[in-house]
Amino acid sequence: MSAPGTPDDPLRVAIIGSGPAGFYAAEALFAHPEIDFEVDMIDRLPTPFGLVRAGVAPDHPKIKNVIRRYEKTAGHEAFRFLGNVDVGEAVSAPELASFYDAVVWAYGASADRKLGIPGEDLPGSHAATEFVAWYNGHPDFADRSFNLDCERVVVIGNGNVAADVARMLVLSREELQRTDTADYAIEAIASSRVREVLVLGRRGPAQAAFTNPEVRELGELVEADVVIDPAQVELDEPSRAFLDSEAADATNRKNLETFRELARRRPGGKPKRVELRFLRSPLAITGEERVAGIELAVNELYRGPGGSVRARETGATEDVECGLVLRSIGYLGTPLGGVPYDADRGVIPNAQGRVLDAGGEPLAGQYVVGWIKRGPSGVIGTNKKDAAETIESVFDDVAAGRLPGRTGSRDALPRLLADRGVEYVEYEGWRAIDALETGRGKPLGRPRVKLTSVEEMVVAARRRSPEDRGSSRD
Repeated sequence: MSAPGTPDDPLRVAIIGSGPAGFYAAEALFAHPEIDFEVDMIDRLPTPFGLVRAGVAPDHPKIKNVIRRYEKTAGHEAFRFLGNVDVGEAVSAPELASFYDAVVWAYGASADRKLGIPGEDLPGSHAATEFVAWYNGHPDFADRSFNLDCERVVVIGNGNVAADVARMLVLSREELQRTDTADYAIEAIASSRVREVLVLGRRGPAQAAFTNPEVRELGELVEADVVIDPAQVELDEPSRAFLDSEAADATNRKNLETFRELARRRPGGKPKRVELRFLRSPLAITGEERVAGIELAVNELYRGPGGSVRARETGATEDVECGLVLRSIGYLGTPLGGVPYDADRGVIPNAQGRVLDAGGEPLAGQYVVGWIKRGPSGVIGTNKKDAAETIESVFDDVAAGRLPGRTGSRDALPRLLADRGVEYVEYEGWRAIDALETGRGKPLGRPRVKLTSVEEMVVAARRRSPEDRGSSRD
């Protein structure tokens, strides 16, 4: 028999997660000129593309064009998508390892970081990720409700998710109806009483983590004025030193210029407003039965070890009335049974993408990419370099004969799933879902009208054309 990695005996790889990290990993595998691979991409949802589908703001359709690249990878003859498969429930990690030469964990970081303050669990206090998933029609969040029957919403955080949430809250019905925002969210946002969104940053404008296009876009809102107190864009000594150092990059400097330009603007009398307020940290979320307000500490900056810029409380406080609080202060990966996990960092411990056991030694045939590898950092494109590093480790281990091998044929996992009553969705099933959604959107001038339940998706996936059924499981 020929050695694994040849056309007669391809190396079989499972990628768990179908977001950008997973697709870049598959692309890197197929690009190798000397090794033949069979790649199964497995996802808990019937739909691929992860946060590109369920995390990118609906009014940013151009960002979703990256899907075209992923579709080329999915078109490879050795690629197979198995959606609606919950690893850990439908199949265990050890079972997967027995079916494949290598397993690449690419399931991201779906848990949110907590503030750890009183009142955080009151109704009306949510992770911004919940709100994002809700308006994007993610099946896990379609039945959530958010109090939009209030005039002010507070968003905690100074990253792009916070900017997306603030922007979405003040879009008009007409703007929302041009997007693939879930229908229920369009109605809720368009008919809401929200007139002000207050976005809070723990440090100053020079340290804000927004990308500059996100900041500039806030200044172009049709329905809302953007407000910044001019005093807040006057730099203190720690911020001046930071901007003069190598720790600051072009984005920090561009953001500050944009913040200053926005601070000079006079309000244009628009019906809504978005205020960016810096040097504020939440102390407590207040209210009896639900959120009624938030108590804030007023901060100052100081230079910490190594020249880092840190915030500390001055003793002054502010009280702000609001009916909804959305926190956007970072994400954590979640543990999966049978897979090592670093609880402090919220990642799978690894070295150059090789999963490490409790003793710090590589687990043969186990790899990791994306946020569950490095933590929630970077943009979509960051995952390409990240995946390339991991797949290079796979190539090295193949060459060194370090992969553990597998048992059974490529049909082993589908047979197991069928025996357990799991109706998995292949890529042609996703195409049926896609066709239905885009077909629903076309007469409305929208990119798509999303299905928002797994049951609807699975039913739609069954509607493959007759010629497709001959080459994939019915």
